[in-house]
Amino acid sequence: MSSLPIDSAFDVSLPEWLKKCLRETSAKTNTVTDERTYNDYVLICNAFKFAYQLHEGQTRKSGEPYIAHPVAVADLLRDLGGSAAMIAAGFLHDVVEDTEVTIEEIENHFGAEVRLLVEGVTKLSKINFTSKTESQAENFRRMFLAMAQDIRVIVVKLADRLHNMRTLQYMSEASRRRSAQETRDIFAPLANRLGIWRIKWELEDLAFKYLEPEAFREIQQHVAEKRTAREEKLVKATEVLKDRMRLAGIKCLDISGRPKHLYSIYQKMQRQQKEFHEIYDLAALRIIVETNEECYRALAVVHDSFRPIPGRFKDYIGLPKPNRYQSLHTGVIGLTGRPLEIQIRTLEMHHIAEYGIAAHWKYKETGGSHTQVTGTDEKFTWLRQLLEWQSDLKDAQEYLDNVRENLFEDDVYVFTPKGDVVPLSPGSTTIDFAYRIHTEVGNHCAGARVNGRIVPLSTHLHNGDIVDIITQKNSHPSLDWLNFVRTSAAKYRIKQWYKRSHRDENIARGRDILEKELGKTGFDNLLKSHPMHTVAEKCNYHSVEDLLAALGYGEVTLNLVLNRWREVIKVEQPVADIIPFIPKESASSKTAREGHHTTSKTSDSPIIGVEGLVYYIAGCCTPIPGEAIIGVVTRGRGISIHRQGCHNVESVECERLIPVRWNTAVIANQSRPHTYPIDIQIEAMDRVGILKDILSRLSDQGINVRHANVKTALGQPALMDLGIDVRDRTQLENVFVQIKKMSDILNIRRIGQVEESGELRI
Repeated sequence: MSSLPIDSAFDVSLPEWLKKCLRETSAKTNTVTDERTYNDYVLICNAFKFAYQLHEGQTRKSGEPYIAHPVAVADLLRDLGGSAAMIAAGFLHDVVEDTEVTIEEIENHFGAEVRLLVEGVTKLSKINFTSKTESQAENFRRMFLAMAQDIRVIVVKLADRLHNMRTLQYMSEASRRRSAQETRDIFAPLANRLGIWRIKWELEDLAFKYLEPEAFREIQQHVAEKRTAREEKLVKATEVLKDRMRLAGIKCLDISGRPKHLYSIYQKMQRQQKEFHEIYDLAALRIIVETNEECYRALAVVHDSFRPIPGRFKDYIGLPKPNRYQSLHTGVIGLTGRPLEIQIRTLEMHHIAEYGIAAHWKYKETGGSHTQVTGTDEKFTWLRQLLEWQSDLKDAQEYLDNVRENLFEDDVYVFTPKGDVVPLSPGSTTIDFAYRIHTEVGNHCAGARVNGRIVPLSTHLHNGDIVDIITQKNSHPSLDWLNFVRTSAAKYRIKQWYKRSHRDENIARGRDILEKELGKTGFDNLLKSHPMHTVAEKCNYHSVEDLLAALGYGEVTLNLVLNRWREVIKVEQPVADIIPFIPKESASSKTAREGHHTTSKTSDSPIIGVEGLVYYIAGCCTPIPGEAIIGVVTRGRGISIHRQGCHNVESVECERLIPVRWNTAVIANQSRPHTYPIDIQIEAMDRVGILKDILSRLSDQGINVRHANVKTALGQPALMDLGIDVRDRTQLENVFVQIKKMSDILNIRRIGQVEESGELRI
């Protein structure tokens, strides 16, 4: 293949740098004298040819050869300053997933470093971000573990996502929206966290294009119309500043205009509730100088040349953003009387702003890339914290909240008494600050000083505050703190302290709950058995005591433990040994009630599927025996039982639905039949005594009437809303038949939020 002219050897157009690599590695044309460079060329070319051969015959949705995508990804990585291994991974990132090649073969051909990158990207490619909480939390965990192994993995993935977004128009509408939403929610914030601004803004604009196409086209059109006038204003301002900088003896490496990307304009319009013509700072001037000192001198020149706007100055040099971004930002009134944003930075700061974590690959000769997340690498504090909390945070929603807090940029910067900068989420309090410093500082927090003054612990912190936490050995968290702390990390630590401090009580409570179901005979030995340890592990706990504590605390349900127990003993023990430890139905069990809530036992529950759980009959659709039902797991109120087809169930996530059904055997054998409240509406001719006649019919059927409301209007039928108690659907149908026999009855129906086909109507 290398003996052919490069332009005709492949069925895709190749970037010039790749053509050069192919030429230089040709035996006839090799002119590279540096051995390291030559080896890099060989690795890159071999990876390209390997991918080309494996993807040969495959096409993309656009119809172009599939190899065009790996070439584009490798080109993006090369532009970011990626190493030869990263560029090779760009060529190979899809071969394991889309061809028969194994990851072991990748290592045999290209080495362990390339294998690690390809394997990491392959795992990320299999992540499907859905709205299901548990699934999404698990996907995040896998992604951050891959990033921790080698941060370059996510950079390769970002390049892959960027090119896919650039060619998204060839996908279906549903695929476009799904990919765009994932990009906006996950990959753009990740690019921002890594400081790769040039990828972040393009991902945001492309996601904006497909998620809000009308708004995108409108802003794009407005920006294009005003482009000429805007550029003329920037040229004039640039000339003024160049002259003033020269007179001040400041060497400017560059002064240029930077248009704001479309999504940032849209965000500003939404945030400030303004129309496009009310947004003035659509572009910014960027001044690049040589040293930090010259940045501040240049700022003085800018403020001397133009009138500064109060409150629009930000010093990200003294207080860098968490993604290492540094620059001076100021807003001034330009030559035309309109606001103008100006950014001042050094060349190194500019490289970091554009390339983020990739800046030291592209612009620094370090002899190798520091790619693993270490305990001393402050750039990755947010990622290290997420990794530390992965084993602790068992609640999926809590973990996702924590991820979102750490993915999106911190806006508040406060100081410790020693002058260390601590970034916090907006709205954070002194308690959030205490837990950010250390868990024990938060657990023993007794008070706080902000800027030298004693303040309440609920005090919200602002940029520049100096915070000093007062600790006492006998102080401990208060549950009231949960009402005002902002960060999920602080909330989690407070809850954890309460779990640990009341551990013995929780274990005893959990033991009692489980013993009532499994019986006292041999229960102590059962807890020490290998199957019970397996149950604990299946429930993601290290020991049986941890499982009992979680059961007592309410972190895990009895139903889940029993299901895991049944699974384990059927595999690990003979049938004869299982019998004493399978939960039995007890004829003496009684249904405990609190209001409409019921704790279900395995024997006498009228509903199958909620054994051991608190449940209640939903008031929106009031299901009764004989009707198809579904259970919904609520937050803190147990299981809500609905009629199938209830409108309120339509929007519930699938993982919160549990299959349930009426226990006809229990219902039929009840010594005192239980009744269920429902509401009906009767439409009848308006005459004297009509309500009395209806109530008489209901009384003959043994039906209790809880309430009645009659509405009449001149010349209109009477509407009667009745609340009645029935045993089951059969009795209700008989009631409807008897009432319908009355000559004055026009219509009778049951009231409830169920699809029309599910209503009882006669």
